[in-house]
Amino acid sequence: MPLSRRAFLASSLALKAAPPRPNFLFVLADDLGWADLPCYGSTFHETPNLDRFAASALRFTTAYSAGAVCSPTRASIMTGCYPCRAGITDYLPGLSSEGRKLKTPDDLDALPLDRTTIGEAFKQNGYQTFYAGKWHLGGGGFSPLDQGFDSWIEEGRGKQDPKGGERYTAGTLRFLDTRDSSRPFFALVSYNEVHTPITPRDPWVEHFRRKAAALPPLAEPFLNERRGRSRVRQDNPEYASMLANLDHYTGRLLARLDDLRLRENTVVVFCSDNGGLCTQAKPGPTSNFPLRSGKGWLYEGGIRVPLLVRVPGITKPGATCDAQVISTDYFPTLLDLAGLPLQPRLHQDGVSIAPLLRGRPHLPARTLYWHYPHYHGSTWAPGGALRDGNWKLIEFFEENKAELYRLDKDLAERNDLAPRQPARVQQLQAKLVAWRNEAGAKMPVPQVG
Repeated sequence: MPLSRRAFLASSLALKAAPPRPNFLFVLADDLGWADLPCYGSTFHETPNLDRFAASALRFTTAYSAGAVCSPTRASIMTGCYPCRAGITDYLPGLSSEGRKLKTPDDLDALPLDRTTIGEAFKQNGYQTFYAGKWHLGGGGFSPLDQGFDSWIEEGRGKQDPKGGERYTAGTLRFLDTRDSSRPFFALVSYNEVHTPITPRDPWVEHFRRKAAALPPLAEPFLNERRGRSRVRQDNPEYASMLANLDHYTGRLLARLDDLRLRENTVVVFCSDNGGLCTQAKPGPTSNFPLRSGKGWLYEGGIRVPLLVRVPGITKPGATCDAQVISTDYFPTLLDLAGLPLQPRLHQDGVSIAPLLRGRPHLPARTLYWHYPHYHGSTWAPGGALRDGNWKLIEFFEENKAELYRLDKDLAERNDLAPRQPARVQQLQAKLVAWRNEAGAKMPVPQVG
């Protein structure tokens, strides 16, 4: 039956009154440390574009990656699940445990196709979906094109594609310029910077070489970390030039949003997949000080990451948030901001942090968990961790040992309280074991023979 004129006008007004769904631009850095950006305290690195963005965004001081290396965290972003639940707890293809004390569990070699990704969730709701850059969640048949993204600017061959960042940026700019303007978009740009190999980037490297040469000498430039050594100061000019390059790329993307008048309806997220590479047999290229250690480790330096979020009309420019959030939270949060129904059956380990973006200081109390049962080139050996309020427990499986820290009083994790608080250690270990059992976490076992 045809609509009456009054009903037709009412319907038309309702459609006009409905706000358009927001767009999303998600920028993911590789191995960028929590302390690497000036807005997080760096005095050696320079990132003017990200500084300006931070001044327009909400800066999280206690954001975590769900993994201490790339693939597990990327799986958590895609699925909203802890890496062990998604079946990927190490970078792909991982490091062999042959000749080691423990035999580490087998990982999947790709993110399963039966997992509904954040890309698929947005695509199913009418969004244009775009991916550029590093994937590291599976090869042929398991690429972004198979996991909910309409188009993909692929990562180049080799351990790192020196020209990849330029290709990813140019491809994303083309997408923004040529997209269907009648539909919202979800675009994820995953840069290789600042992952090894650390290579100088022009025109910035000479500036940082002069800056490094002017620094005073250090009496103790490195700290011992079990089998490894940690850098204590940011003073690597090549690394700083790579970060300046990343800043340049990100600045171009943000400028294009302004040029296309998309800023007021585009949510922008900038974060890293894990902490900065600080600890190796020889020290890594950056320092996460005052945090302990770095990429590959479950100390704070390996899992605490920078997170900047700008939601136009919602986030307060230049504000900070101290609430504990983790990379499993991105999936439900972005659905929430899009006005789409949450799907806790899918993103079962994440919660929407939209209330924090709207100004609430805290979320309901919860415990955060990590499971990294593998060896890593940072000299990490298998272990696990949890954070429960201000308490942090870290297990080292080879040593059959646990360490306990109170982070509100000991951010650097130097005062191990485990010998003085055995009851708390036992309680938190039981909680960690129960979570591993529920999440299907696989454990390493002693080598046979």
